[in-house]
Amino acid sequence: MKLLTEFKEFAVKGNMMDMAIGIIIGASFNKVIDVLAKQVILPPLSLLSDGVNFENRKLILRDQITDVSGTITSTEVVIAYGKLIEVFLDFLIIGFTIFIVVKFMNKLRTKAQDTTDKTVVTPKDIQLLSDLKDLMEEQNTLLKSNVSK
Repeated sequence: MKLLTEFKEFAVKGNMMDMAIGIIIGASFNKVIDVLAKQVILPPLSLLSDGVNFENRKLILRDQITDVSGTITSTEVVIAYGKLIEVFLDFLIIGFTIFIVVKFMNKLRTKAQDTTDKTVVTPKDIQLLSDLKDLMEEQNTLLKSNVSK
């Protein structure tokens, strides 16, 4: 019964909704990044590398063996390093894209938290903390002036 109560608190507090929204947005973002990597960035890289297709690159350890009738008697053994290169390039592109998005979001957050910047509305909690800080500085100044008298 305690487990059910904990789950209810978890769901009601919004944690489950936050996770669901994050997962949905993450899946959509994954599709965007996949298209960006494979359809936008990799074709120019392929052009620069004289049309090399990394996906088909492999190191053959043992050739496929067929008998006279064309039946495969032994399969080919390969190390598909081209696929690794392609996945690594995808990873770098995704990592860089996420870095740029996070950097942009941090810039917006920093701008929103700057109480002196009047071009952006400062969140209420940041404004209250700033006001408290100003009042405490003013109080400390008054106390110092009273002590020195």
